[in-house]
Amino acid sequence: MPTTPAAAGSARPASVINEEIRGLVEQGGLGSETYLELLVEWAAAQRSETLRGDVAEAA
Repeated sequence: MPTTPAAAGSARPASVINEEIRGLVEQGGLGSETYLELLVEWAAAQRSETLRGDVAEAA
C-alpha cells in the first residue's frame, strides 16, 4: 500500500539540504543511499518553495 505524503512541503529549506548534499559529496558520498535520499528531499523542498515563491537566487 502506498504511503500518504506528509504535509505539503519539506520540513527543511532546500538551501539547508543543499549544504548537506555538498558536504556529503566532498566526503565522497556521491551515489550513496544518503545522497539519493537527500536529492529527493531537496527536489521536494525546491518544488514547494517554488510554489510558495520562497526561492532565493542560487549563489
